[in-house]
Amino acid sequence: MNKDRNRRALLRILGVLTPAACLAAALALTRSGYTLRGAHEVAGRQGVAAEGDSYWVSGSATLTRYDRNWQVAAENTDPFAEGFENEVNHIGDIDVYRGEVYCGVELFLNGEAKNIQIAVYDGDTLSLKRSFPFEPASGQTEVSGIAVDPDNNAVWMCSWADSEAGGDFLYRYDLTTGAYLGKVRMDPAPRLIQGVACRNGYFYVTADDGDADKDEPDTVWRGRIDPGAEVCRMRVERRLDDVTRQGEIEGLTFDRQTNRLLVLYNRGARILRGMPTGFYEGYDREIHEVFVYDIR
Repeated sequence: MNKDRNRRALLRILGVLTPAACLAAALALTRSGYTLRGAHEVAGRQGVAAEGDSYWVSGSATLTRYDRNWQVAAENTDPFAEGFENEVNHIGDIDVYRGEVYCGVELFLNGEAKNIQIAVYDGDTLSLKRSFPFEPASGQTEVSGIAVDPDNNAVWMCSWADSEAGGDFLYRYDLTTGAYLGKVRMDPAPRLIQGVACRNGYFYVTADDGDADKDEPDTVWRGRIDPGAEVCRMRVERRLDDVTRQGEIEGLTFDRQTNRLLVLYNRGARILRGMPTGFYEGYDREIHEVFVYDIR
């Protein structure tokens, strides 16, 4: 009886909504299903992006383009060689839009960062095209990832920092001009955010919130995009309990051609304040893998 009454109430609510609003309401109540399809070892430890017939992977100081078979098509092993007024040494998670690779770059050392900016590279040649400085008044102290949000003509940056240092927020910039537009606070705020992506009106962020020493998985979170809101309600989308070995989650992206989720994961190295410090037993190097999930 109660189930029927609740069902009729839900139908009455949906009956006054537009089709788009009905879809949004349904998505808010459901969680996508993900089936692991496979993994590919790559050259970078930070981020991944997909568009057209290519994938891109960022290392802390490298950019690599792969073809659809995960074969290297282009490399830039010195992406900071020219074009930056302030010193930078680190790339986080990346995104790609209309053939351009968007990177959050900074000068990062021992868990602290400065000289944050948005750097845009040519997707084919991987050469720097332009860069935009961040807004210090935003309170952002680090950039761990970046996502293009074409629906709102925006670029969003996330931070690996703790809550007191601005890690609770996603920071919005104009996609065209690079102007700072504001920030939104995540609630609850995932810890140690490593990457961000935008898809179908939602943020997806990766959080290095599991303890690798205890074989605890890291997490993908999801929240609705509303540039006018002050708070973004977040929920756990999936815990990555099926990777090769627990380690450090990094960036993520969605392959729109195949409707797949791609997540970069590192294993083998012990990480202290964001820096590799030795290896786990059985490893003499850190391994970087992109895990590919079919989405239901």
